[in-house]
Amino acid sequence: MSFFWKRRGLGDIFEDLEEMIREMERLAAKIMEQYEVQLPKITGEVKGPIVYGVRITIGPDGKPIIEEFGNVKRIGGRAVIEETMEPLVDVIDEKDRVVVVAELPGIDKDKIDIRIKDGKLIIKARDKDRKYYKEIKLPPGIKPETAKAKYRNGVLEVTIEKEKKESEEEGGIKIKVE
Repeated sequence: MSFFWKRRGLGDIFEDLEEMIREMERLAAKIMEQYEVQLPKITGEVKGPIVYGVRITIGPDGKPIIEEFGNVKRIGGRAVIEETMEPLVDVIDEKDRVVVVAELPGIDKDKIDIRIKDGKLIIKARDKDRKYYKEIKLPPGIKPETAKAKYRNGVLEVTIEKEKKESEEEGGIKIKVE
């Protein structure tokens, strides 16, 4: 290592690094320029933001779950930009309730429509610039009439109580002694 430093001066090394960084900046600018030119050709007239993301979690069975969100969908191997975005959603299945948390930035709370139908929670939200839509399959045993929703700082939280099972009441199931 000391031989390397003796062969070349420290200033030469920093000059080389600066030149590499300038070259990366030039390449990045060129790629962005080409992307911006091609974007209208690929997507047509695009209104609003283009959002795409993935979230990887581990399911209860230990297998990874990959969820996509945003308004970029893959159809037949091609990326298609839709007007409606799919929000990032978490479903938290607790002992006595289910909590669904959805990110809906840029929406006023009076523009949000939430419904429970056929075992699914349906979230629709529409403002002048953004549209969101998501159907979330709910675990069995919920009481839809107990659903409550809160919305603050772009985050929607829906809480739904679960039906109590007989084994949970009074400390479990009573077994008759013979």
